[in-house]
Amino acid sequence: MTGAVIRQGQLPAMIMVMIEVVGALIMTDASYDDFLKLDIRCGKIIAVLPFPEARKPAYKLEIDFGAPVGVRKSSAQITKHYQPEDLVGKQVMAVVNFPPRQIGPFMSEVLTLGVPDADGEVVLVTPDQIVPAGGKLF
Repeated sequence: MTGAVIRQGQLPAMIMVMIEVVGALIMTDASYDDFLKLDIRCGKIIAVLPFPEARKPAYKLEIDFGAPVGVRKSSAQITKHYQPEDLVGKQVMAVVNFPPRQIGPFMSEVLTLGVPDADGEVVLVTPDQIVPAGGKLF
């Protein structure tokens, strides 16, 4: 708004617009029942393939969640911090009960979880100790 002229009576309206924009960035409250609908489990990455067809650099992952979930596929934009050879054997957390999602020519079956670093690059969510495959987050 550089150079904008604010007329008398406009400031409160502008502040309200700013509050609405900021408020839109805050998630709505979720209940514990909402949380229970998510099936978030720990799995071990057993294969990593390049995904050159992806719009952003990514890998195709095969993750073993043990019984009853089994092996599932996921696309993950994690190329900044991880090399394929370092990912095999790594435990990760994923939502396993979302419907499959088409990512270009690849069908992603689970949502592998991560958080952004200071530059917005994905850092995987992992347990800090080895846990059994298929362990459910609670």
